[in-house]
Amino acid sequence: MEGEPFYHFSHRGTRQRALSRHWGWHMRLTRDPQVLWFEQQTLKRRSRRGAGVVPTDPWFPKQWYMNNDVHPDLNILTAWSRGYTGLGVVLTVLDDGLEKDHPDLAANYSWIQAVANNGICGAGVAYNAKIGGVRMLDGSIMDIVEAQALSLQPQYIHIYSASWGPEDDGRTVDGPGVLAAAAFHKGVVQGRGGLGSIFIWASGNGGTNYDNCNCDGYTNSIYTVSVGSVLGDGHRPLYSESCPAILTTTYSSRTTSKVQIVTTDLHHRCTDKHTGTSASAPLAAGMVALALEANPALTWRDLQHLIIRASRPAHLQAEDWAENGVGRRVSHYYGYGLLDAGLLVQEATTWTGTRPQEKCSVQAVQVPRDIGSRLIISTDASSCSKSIRSLEHVQVQLSLSYSRRGDLVVALSSPMGTTSTLVTVRPYDTSQDGYQDWTFMSTHFWDENPKGIWTLRLENRGDAENTGQLTSFILHLHGTDEDMPARRSAATATDECLRRDEQGACEDCGSSLYPHHGSCLSYCPPRYYGQTRSATPRDTALVCASCHPSCYTCQGSRASNCTSCPSGHTFQDITHTCQQPAEGSPSPARLRRELVVVTVLACSSLLLAGVLYPTYRVALRAGKGALCCPRARRTV
Repeated sequence: MEGEPFYHFSHRGTRQRALSRHWGWHMRLTRDPQVLWFEQQTLKRRSRRGAGVVPTDPWFPKQWYMNNDVHPDLNILTAWSRGYTGLGVVLTVLDDGLEKDHPDLAANYSWIQAVANNGICGAGVAYNAKIGGVRMLDGSIMDIVEAQALSLQPQYIHIYSASWGPEDDGRTVDGPGVLAAAAFHKGVVQGRGGLGSIFIWASGNGGTNYDNCNCDGYTNSIYTVSVGSVLGDGHRPLYSESCPAILTTTYSSRTTSKVQIVTTDLHHRCTDKHTGTSASAPLAAGMVALALEANPALTWRDLQHLIIRASRPAHLQAEDWAENGVGRRVSHYYGYGLLDAGLLVQEATTWTGTRPQEKCSVQAVQVPRDIGSRLIISTDASSCSKSIRSLEHVQVQLSLSYSRRGDLVVALSSPMGTTSTLVTVRPYDTSQDGYQDWTFMSTHFWDENPKGIWTLRLENRGDAENTGQLTSFILHLHGTDEDMPARRSAATATDECLRRDEQGACEDCGSSLYPHHGSCLSYCPPRYYGQTRSATPRDTALVCASCHPSCYTCQGSRASNCTSCPSGHTFQDITHTCQQPAEGSPSPARLRRELVVVTVLACSSLLLAGVLYPTYRVALRAGKGALCCPRARRTV
């Protein structure tokens, strides 16, 4: 201790994590005349004050994508356990309106995220963030309307979340107009005090129409984070589109799934029936809010770097997974994989800002070229390596005519051997307009060196009579002069695992962490509680033990000491147990409806304003199974 005559000694004859003092050494030091005072340092039990990691909201058990019901989940609990809940971050939803007086949202309406631990619905990913809504889809949509929404209060709003775009019909090629495009650019240049506004975009639900999100100028903008969807079992939803503009993926569900996405609903209700990429993008927006709380100095480009590093292929199933030139696996359906909130905030806390964005353009076609059945064009981008050492976004700006646009497949290959399919066959696209000055975008070359030969391939996958002509091809390379692959990942630099098995799962964690499903956690997830067990006669270890099957969460010395219950169960405060409704008995919600009906029938002569309604309202709040009719003095 600075300025104090205290010294800390250790002895190999005492246990490092002893709970009590060593009797022999205690007596020897007591008898030593030169020792004025001493105290053996023993392990003290300490716990964080305040709410636990797992929210108590009644519908949180239904939020399978963040409560450890699926492996891996989005790892939201790890981010929360580190203290990040979106505090100080502002999000806005660009859509057709927002129910600002919803009881699960109103507390955060300075703007709204679903509040945690308020006994209503579920919990938002960033439940301490502030959020508002821009009502811009319920009327006539014009370029200026979009531009105004995208540029609303850019010094106050950090994140803009959008789940809309051109028709997902498999035949439309459309994007931002002049004003909206300018709003995107102004947002990343001037928003958040020059750090750049964050635009999160749903990749699109046109999969059943064989649509491709690179024909959507919002999802394929370098200024947006395009988010794809995956089902809980790792399969691709039929509605999800593919394209190399997708950066990351979060969970969603089929419209026919028993378990879907939980969110607030109109008229103060809750729903567990949300689906589509429209559900995936807001989850990513909440996770980005956690990262911004962890490091408010992140730029819009920093966040894209972090999202890539915090996305994992995991169990996401697709035939097109490939390894790019810097060893990262990437897919046209999922981008770099499932976004991990715990890893995202961990990376954010240690991240130092990227160097300025550099751009280099190469005009690759000087004279028109016939496409025929196949056209291959190569161009040397070695001159770009003078300013760009590590790539970020790669754009291909094309002008071409074609007799049936949807039959044309366009792909780009990098000098490091990565091939990215810019647009796939779109059977419903019968347009003869071709692509007029259209810009495709790919994130699959991230961190590669651009030096060398780039190859563009155009191939007819339809009728042999199809014809067309390529009149312009410009390759736009964006990146930085820093060697980005040389940066160490925070996960690697601060690996909390002491020993891993052959599959890479963690078997032994640091002394203050719980090993669980191959990871090291600072908390125990739902259905588990923390215990200290003796690993050896001289040492102890933390483990996550299973709660009693009736509990959703539990704590303390007994597995049956419930702190919250699964859906449909009732929590008993005195006994800390969860009571399941008797077989055949109605649910609490249905019971309320039936009690009201019985009251109306029995008290039909007393249906007077201020008499019946307050009666059953008070009774139901008290949780009683009987209601009393005023004046008639009857219990029903």
